[in-house]
Amino acid sequence: MQIKGIFFDLGGTLFSYNYGRGAKGGGAAGVQRRMAGGLGYVIQTLGIDAEPADIGTAWGEANRHVGQRYGRERYFLHRDLFRDTMHHFLAEFGHVADDHLLAEFHLRQREALLDGLPIREECHEALSELQQRGIYLSIVSNIDDDYLYPLVGKYGLGHLLDHCTSSEEARSCKPDTEIFHYALRKSGLTTRDVLFVGDSLHHDIAGADAMGMRSARIVEEGIETPLTHGLEITAEPTYVISDLLALVGIVDESNGG
Repeated sequence: MQIKGIFFDLGGTLFSYNYGRGAKGGGAAGVQRRMAGGLGYVIQTLGIDAEPADIGTAWGEANRHVGQRYGRERYFLHRDLFRDTMHHFLAEFGHVADDHLLAEFHLRQREALLDGLPIREECHEALSELQQRGIYLSIVSNIDDDYLYPLVGKYGLGHLLDHCTSSEEARSCKPDTEIFHYALRKSGLTTRDVLFVGDSLHHDIAGADAMGMRSARIVEEGIETPLTHGLEITAEPTYVISDLLALVGIVDESNGG
């Protein structure tokens, strides 16, 4: 079957979760990066006196605990995920945050992510090559609008994409099938026409599989996919790739190029 369109996940796919300071964001470097965002602001504001290692441990546990619940939700907003993660984190130190502090935390955390999330080096070249082959290109992401569109604009991806779909717009998060149906309605394509590319076996590959779509999983050594802790996942991708340019060869082979 020919590939007429490719739907891309965002984080971990077009953008890497390897911030260049420890793949999993662990250790002292990972704590320093988090402290530069909203977490550091909250700790300073509340006067929490704790060692960086203890902060890193508590924040990691909060992410795992809250992420296990949100990773199973049909739909959620990241602003709510981050709020509940902060509540869980602060409880470990006997603190609570009011709405104003949580709003400022979300704003600073968002700005830190927009500033620090690295686009894959081959992203523009790969999208350009696929666009030249007449492939319909779209982002379909479990992300809020105020993350998705600033990232697309910052890195000049708009002219390479036919459309973007956020979970906030679709009111559905992968692997729930509604977000896939929503994106298909935008594109005018069928499930047989589309290759879905993502990093998460649970959200991307299992979701695409439930739709009858072909899928490609992009794998990056040492990276732990968010919101999948504790899940038993059996989905298998059609292809496994290590960089986005590999998609050009997959398209050429499928389409007889």
